[in-house]
Amino acid sequence: MEEKFKITTNEYLPLRDVVFQTLRNAILTGKLVPGERLMENQLAEKLGVSRTPVREALRMLELENLVELVPRKGAQVLDMSEKDIVDILEIRSVLEGLATALACKKMTSKELAELKETEGIFEEKLKSGELEAAVDADEKFHDIIFLSTENERLRQIFNNLRIQLYRYRLAHAKIEPSMGILTSHHKGIIRAIENRDQEEGERVAQAHIKYHTEFILHSLKQKQN
Repeated sequence: MEEKFKITTNEYLPLRDVVFQTLRNAILTGKLVPGERLMENQLAEKLGVSRTPVREALRMLELENLVELVPRKGAQVLDMSEKDIVDILEIRSVLEGLATALACKKMTSKELAELKETEGIFEEKLKSGELEAAVDADEKFHDIIFLSTENERLRQIFNNLRIQLYRYRLAHAKIEPSMGILTSHHKGIIRAIENRDQEEGERVAQAHIKYHTEFILHSLKQKQN
């Protein structure tokens, strides 16, 4: 664990939240892998903090289903089963379809310009091999769509789901053949919004998530074999 990550300081956040963000980022980017044990005393020593903020941070990570706290054994990084991934992506498909349909009605010209710019950054980062930056741009692309719906409840539900899949989406981005397909989906979504075509927007958005689902499951099966 020694060289995997270090604490990200932020004078405006409670120490508990700083430790939480540091550990969450390490899990989501694969620096801490599924099944890895997270011992409070070791983490506290490595991060240069007391055990209290580490304990609190681990409880917060448990609420996000990123770690499991086992009595008398400490915590370990959780993996997700195929069923977990399918369940989450089934819900996300419906949310993405609804959000894109609403965006076709409500998105402003300023938001549309930002959406196009973000898609350009996504492509650029993929081509240059900056995969974490590419996934972050993809997250922003979808954020812009959900923000344009003006539906705060919809955004909250979406945000609760997506954090659990970040590490699998990062692995997906590492597979080069997927690059052109993902950008094609993004451009189809942009066209639907430009044309104010709600039915097409919903269709393309759901196809986009269906592709993510199939590709992630295929990648997991290959890894297992």
